[in-house]
Amino acid sequence: MKRRSLPVAAAFVASAALLLTACGGGDDTSSDNDKIAGADQGTKTPKESAKPSGAGATEKPDGVDVSLPKDMNLVFDWDKPENKNEAAAMEDAANFFRAIYRGVDKRTSEDAAVIAYSKGDGLHYAKTQIDSRVEGGWTATGTRRHYEATTRSAPNGTSVEISTCVDSSKFYGKEVKTQKVLKSEPSIADYDHFRIVMTKYPTSENLWQASKVFVETKAEECR
Repeated sequence: MKRRSLPVAAAFVASAALLLTACGGGDDTSSDNDKIAGADQGTKTPKESAKPSGAGATEKPDGVDVSLPKDMNLVFDWDKPENKNEAAAMEDAANFFRAIYRGVDKRTSEDAAVIAYSKGDGLHYAKTQIDSRVEGGWTATGTRRHYEATTRSAPNGTSVEISTCVDSSKFYGKEVKTQKVLKSEPSIADYDHFRIVMTKYPTSENLWQASKVFVETKAEECR
């Protein structure tokens, strides 16, 4: 499938149908691939060892907790850009993903991390992802890998578009009440491509928030 930038509204609709697939595999199917959209195709894919979801997350200067349970592992297999703003935006894009799954684990879309790392359409996207799982009685378990990330800065220096592939083939939905893990056969539905527009918080030197999210599901380019 060729990459195409979906309007945010369309991305929400698509994700709403997939949300419950939030985690790769599962009886209800899809992998919840929340991929970052956009970004310049120039940044190279990292080869350094992948870091677990909570790595360094609770040590943020703003003090926002984005830690996750041990069985919910978000891996960010990407290199840190040399540009200071792009590096900060990329780190907070990772925190945006962490915040979504922290909300899923805590069963609320009002978690401080969600509010800290998203705004506008990005906040709406995060809440839609979380609320759909809470209402469906699902959480997540396993490993979700983010890779082939690229970045592109806006001329004004206040926004950075980040693009990334997401592999949810080993990330599953889990019923909260029964703790049953919902697995399915690996498929193209486990791969998504995300473009996320990160916007610099006006009164902070280091905080960046996801303001727009575009998702291409069943992304062949990511398989």
